[in-house]
Amino acid sequence: MHRDHGETFPERHTFSAADPVRPGSASKDRRASRGGAQRSGRRRALRIGLGGPVGSGKTATVAALCRALRDELSIAVVTNDIYTREDAEFLLREAVLPAERITAVETGACPHTAIRDDISANLEAVEDLEETVGPLDLVLVESGGDNLTATFSKGLADAQIFVIDTAGGDDIPRKGGPGVTTADLLVINKTDLAPYVGSDLDGMARDAEAQRGELPVAFTSLKTDYGIKPVADWVRERLADWSAGPA
Repeated sequence: MHRDHGETFPERHTFSAADPVRPGSASKDRRASRGGAQRSGRRRALRIGLGGPVGSGKTATVAALCRALRDELSIAVVTNDIYTREDAEFLLREAVLPAERITAVETGACPHTAIRDDISANLEAVEDLEETVGPLDLVLVESGGDNLTATFSKGLADAQIFVIDTAGGDDIPRKGGPGVTTADLLVINKTDLAPYVGSDLDGMARDAEAQRGELPVAFTSLKTDYGIKPVADWVRERLADWSAGPA
């Protein structure tokens, strides 16, 4: 079922680099209370950040993860766009989660800033979701589209997924960059397009292994029924490790 475009809009959190969190402010106090466990004693949600170039399929990956996991986990999503709420509105139209579980941050600047340098707007968005819908198991934080250097602050994301696609060129894994080399999971998306754009999947796999060592790589085609399965299984494993760790 698709949600009518004009029916509901995600809450907006506007980021401003000129308005940093000051010592002693309410935002800083709230952030200080976040650790492995919430103040109630219940472990806080696992937060996974998704980054990658424009058009690589980050929002489609978020949507597919929500569909795959929503029946077994309590999930919420924070999207980041520079000036719009387009990614959040896409998720609403696709009805991947109830509207109150999706919110948006307008970064107003380079997406790196809001996910790595001053993460206060994203942390506030996560907190608002937790207060609105109750205890969560998983929060997906999607970065605005950026280049191969996008990484998340460890204060925002407990694990990172970096999404590239075959149509962007099969030399991307070889070029490296922090997103490709250090993300906890590298997703090479749109494998169904490889024959049409001349991308060598075996070569991408070799280059990714050379850049990442033992860090995992998942090949996905979200046009298939089971295309998201390797990513969903990885998320389940991370959540199991998170739940088993010390509070």
